[in-house]
Amino acid sequence: MLRTYKGIAPKLSTGVYVDESAVLVGDISIGRDSSVWPLVAARGDVNYIRIGERTNVQDGSVLHLTRKSPSNPNGFPLIIGDDVTVGHKVMLHGCQLGNRILVGMGAIVMDNVTVEDDVIIGGGALVPPNKTLESGYLYVGSPVKQARKLTDQELAFLRVSAQNYVELKDEYLQES
Repeated sequence: MLRTYKGIAPKLSTGVYVDESAVLVGDISIGRDSSVWPLVAARGDVNYIRIGERTNVQDGSVLHLTRKSPSNPNGFPLIIGDDVTVGHKVMLHGCQLGNRILVGMGAIVMDNVTVEDDVIIGGGALVPPNKTLESGYLYVGSPVKQARKLTDQELAFLRVSAQNYVELKDEYLQES
């Protein structure tokens, strides 16, 4: 369901799939060939959400942001890059994710976190506020810690995962 908030409606680019049980509210833009799966809740109400191309947000995930305030004039929007896989039941709040990232199931990424390109965040990880996750590494734990460099196979998988969801959302779009 796409809902307007204060006269601003979500904007979907070409080839985007949004499951009918997902709820997207307000200032949200989603790039070409991306997908939002069942029971996702995304609120672009007190700031904005930007999702890049070929990115998938899987079932039960929650996307929100931090409002602007005198102590934080810009707040923290939620920005997700290209070729990102957001696993089931992930919570992303006022953070910035680069390109070619996999966020494992049940992970929580909090305010003012920056995740550089080519990163895997393990399932169930907690990324506390104000952290930067450096490109090319696996991060695990609660709170999250840098575990090791990603292998060449893992780096290649980041694009494969995103492409698998492009193909799957195309099948869903053909059915509807």
